[in-house]
Amino acid sequence: MSVTTLSAQRPITAQDGCQDPVLLNDWHVVGYSSDFASDKIHPVRLLERDLIVWRSANGDIHVWEDLCIHRGARLSRGWIKNDRVVCPYHGWEYDGGGRCTLMPAAPDETPMKKARAFPYQAVERYGFVWVCLGEPTADIPVFPQWDDPSFLKVHSGPYMYSANGFRSIENFIDASHFPFVHAGLNGVMDNPDRLEPYDVHEVDTGLCSSEIKVFQPWGDARGIPLMAFYTYHTFRPLVAYFSKRTQQADKSGNIVSDKSDIFATFFVCQPVDEKTTIARVCAAMNVNPHPDPKVVRDRADVVFNQDREIVESQRPERIPTELRYELHHRTDLMGQRYRSWLRAKGITYGVI
Repeated sequence: MSVTTLSAQRPITAQDGCQDPVLLNDWHVVGYSSDFASDKIHPVRLLERDLIVWRSANGDIHVWEDLCIHRGARLSRGWIKNDRVVCPYHGWEYDGGGRCTLMPAAPDETPMKKARAFPYQAVERYGFVWVCLGEPTADIPVFPQWDDPSFLKVHSGPYMYSANGFRSIENFIDASHFPFVHAGLNGVMDNPDRLEPYDVHEVDTGLCSSEIKVFQPWGDARGIPLMAFYTYHTFRPLVAYFSKRTQQADKSGNIVSDKSDIFATFFVCQPVDEKTTIARVCAAMNVNPHPDPKVVRDRADVVFNQDREIVESQRPERIPTELRYELHHRTDLMGQRYRSWLRAKGITYGVI
């Protein structure tokens, strides 16, 4: 894990895009750790802010504003030289702490104290790179199975959603769409599950549902029928998770085994802007023997692209957190509580 310190300065570009303090002071994923090699500058976009991600030779990750304070050039058009970021305009060099160490047009002069890049706090955890554009009000959420060696962990994505991040999270925590959006995998269209009443509680980690029982004809990478019992969580406004307890079933949905396995999914959304999201996934499963990770990813690609297509179709694009704008049913309780939870947090960006 590595952390970079927030600069005391604020770039002029901080006036762009999202001004919502709830989101600015939260952690957001901007990529997988494996996306960022040590010899390249990587541009990313978060909450309408253009950033760069780069890795020092010692492995430390850095996330900066995509801006040279000298004349406003994009550092993403520059390069790495001797473990420093070089601005493409006048060749100013910045070290890992964001300090300018060389002005080539005045090589004998010590750069001014204000000659700095604009770094943000960055952390690597669960194979993701996280960044906070403000001052974090909480730690990164806990992925319960991450440190358990009995669980196989598989990353999937990224999935590019031309859709709102909150709509994407709400879809992830909704079980009643399975027979229609994921027919043949997570449900049966001709025989949809009747969802029994369930509860949702606010706990220290966010929102948590009680178990929701559904039949899945192809419930995981093994390709076998399962009876699944989902417990949903929203850890942060744009981080959700489920843990489903599964038991083997026959093709009619009758449970045929007393043994339960666990399949968990950690789901993170990178809000590019109010109507564009990059979703990333890490699944954890304790079935033994472990399935082929490629088969797990292939199935995830099908499921999350099916989700993407339906979420991209939703209108209005920004999620209505005032419940009167859309109709709600008892089977939507997790989503309904999620919207009220967002509203209670005072979120203004990406919502109606």
